[in-house]
Order: sequence, then C-alpha cells, then structure tokens
Amino acid sequence: MSDKKSPVEQAIDLFFFAPLGLLLNVDEVLPQLVERGRQQVTMARMFGQFAVQQGQTEATKAVAKVQEQAAELAGRRAPKPRPAPAAAPAVAASNAATTPRAPARPAPATGPAAATLAIPDYESLSASQVVPRLEGLSHAELDAVRGYEAAHRGRKTILNKIAQLQG
Repeated sequence: MSDKKSPVEQAIDLFFFAPLGLLLNVDEVLPQLVERGRQQVTMARMFGQFAVQQGQTEATKAVAKVQEQAAELAGRRAPKPRPAPAAAPAVAASNAATTPRAPARPAPATGPAAATLAIPDYESLSASQVVPRLEGLSHAELDAVRGYEAAHRGRKTILNKIAQLQG
C-alpha cells in the first residue's frame, strides 16, 4: 500500500479515526498529555525568570554606566572660578593686608591603599567596571572598598551598591 493518501483519506483519518482513537485510549493518553503540558509550562517559567534576571542585570549595568558618565560629565563641566579683575597697585596692596587669605587646600582624606583592595587595579577602573565585582566580596572587603572610595573619588554608584550589599 502506498504511503501517500488522498485528501479524502487524510480528512477521514483526521476527523474520524483520530477522535475515535483518542476516545478509546483517553485513559492512557490523557495523563501523558497533562505531564507534557506541565513540563512545557515549567520550562517556559524557567526561561522567563532567567530572561527577567538577565534583563535586570543588564539594566543595572546600563544605569551604573550612565550615572558614571553623568558624574564625569558634571565634573568636567563645572564652571571655573573667574579671576578677580586686576586692581590698582595701591588698592591691591591695601587689600592684601586686610583681606584674609583663602585656607589652604585640605589634605586628601586617608583610607586604605588601592593595592590592598580585593579588586585588582581598582584605581584604574570606572564605576561600571567596579560595581559587578563587588558582589563576590566579603563584608570586610566591602568595608575596605567603601573606605577607599569615600576617601578618594567618592563615586556614589559604588558607595550605593556597597550599602545595598551590606544591607
């Protein structure tokens, strides 16, 4: 007998024999169909959760990068103080005697040395490169990074992530 069936035979198989076979074997086939459906829903749920987690990770990285760029841009675009107009020599001399001098620049804050941090080459990394590396650090290592960052660059992205991790 030929494997090719006419359209009429295919229609009879589909609309008569398939429902009849399903009806006669429903007690065997139905549990298998239910189990397959459950497996497919479980797999779809796992893929969905993975996609959401991956999306959150990528969004966090993108936000950190944008915040870092905005902070750098804000630092570069800060208005520079204008020099005072030159005064006449006599006025300048009298002002020098009576005008208090501006205080000297404060010494940089102290903190742990960058070489002692758990993240290699820390001082050369951008905030978007540091933030993902913070998750694997211990509480003490996070404290060291926080101390260094607060004393040197004060990047809010990194400090906020450390605060979040330390809960």
